Amino acid sequence: MKFKFKKPLFAVTTLSKLMQHIQTLDDDKEYELSVEKVKKKRSLDANAYFWILCDKLAESAHVPKTDIYRSYIKNIGGNNEVVCVVNKASDKIIKGWEHNGIGWQTDTLESKIDGCTNVILYYGSSTYDSKQMARLIDFIVQDCKAVGIETATPEELARLTEEWK
Repeated sequence: MKFKFKKPLFAVTTLSKLMQHIQTLDDDKEYELSVEKVKKKRSLDANAYFWILCDKLAESAHVPKTDIYRSYIKNIGGNNEVVCVVNKASDKIIKGWEHNGIGWQTDTLESKIDGCTNVILYYGSSTYDSKQMARLIDFIVQDCKAVGIETATPEELARLTEEWK
């Protein structure tokens, strides 16, 4: 059972409901209780808007939209980890990482450690925070405007940005 609450209301309303629920639990079983901060999910409108623009840009440039998307992923910043792995394990790590989705990409760099490779692991946009998603939208809007593709008005973009926060 989930209880959502804001701190001032917790002591009165939610705690009372929680205690009522605890009374119904089996005495012979063990339970775990956790409290987590509720995270706002990214707007589906923002994600849909990105893909609409990506499709228009792909049509204009005669390039698959997945290629356009993947190029943005590597340029967002703050969305990767660099891991040093033994050479014989690098292919397995790369395949496993890229299996997560279209945006989950890798690059390799030579390591200074003998017998090792540095693998750059890029996270797909499904993991982006609001700042990264805003940059992703900003990049594609800028590129669309450069080739004459109509984009949302500044007011509409501001509304979408607010929804991400």
